[in-house]
Amino acid sequence: MLNYTRSFGSFSVNDLKKAKDFYQQKLGLETKETPEGLSVRIGKDNNIFLYPKADHLPATFTVLNFQVSNIEETVDRLTGAGISFLQYKGDLQTDKKGIFRGPVGPKIAWFTDPAGNILSVLESNDN
Repeated sequence: MLNYTRSFGSFSVNDLKKAKDFYQQKLGLETKETPEGLSVRIGKDNNIFLYPKADHLPATFTVLNFQVSNIEETVDRLTGAGISFLQYKGDLQTDKKGIFRGPVGPKIAWFTDPAGNILSVLESNDN
C-alpha cells in the first residue's frame, strides 16, 4: 500500500507571473511563490502546484474543477472579473453564458487560465 502524508495536483504554465495574477487576482486564491513554481491554495487543506515549462502545451481536457453552490452567481462574478467562458456545441452545448445544462450531470462551465489550461466551475449541492 501507498503510505503518504498528503497529495496535490500539478500542471504546467508558460508564464508564472501571468498565472499568479490570474489565480490570485481573478480567482481570489492564495498563492505562494517557490523556487520551483507557484503553490495555489484550494480550500482549507488542498493545494495545486503550477510549474513553468518553456514548451508548455495546454491540456485538451479539464485540469481543475471548482465545486460551487450557485453556478449562475459564480459565472456572473467571474465574467465581471474579465473571465470568458468557453462555448461548446454538440453533446456539451453551452448556453450564452457558457453553462452546460445537460439532462444528466451537474451544471458546468469551462474557462481557461492564461496558459490555456482548462478549468471549470460546476454546481454541486453537497459542498
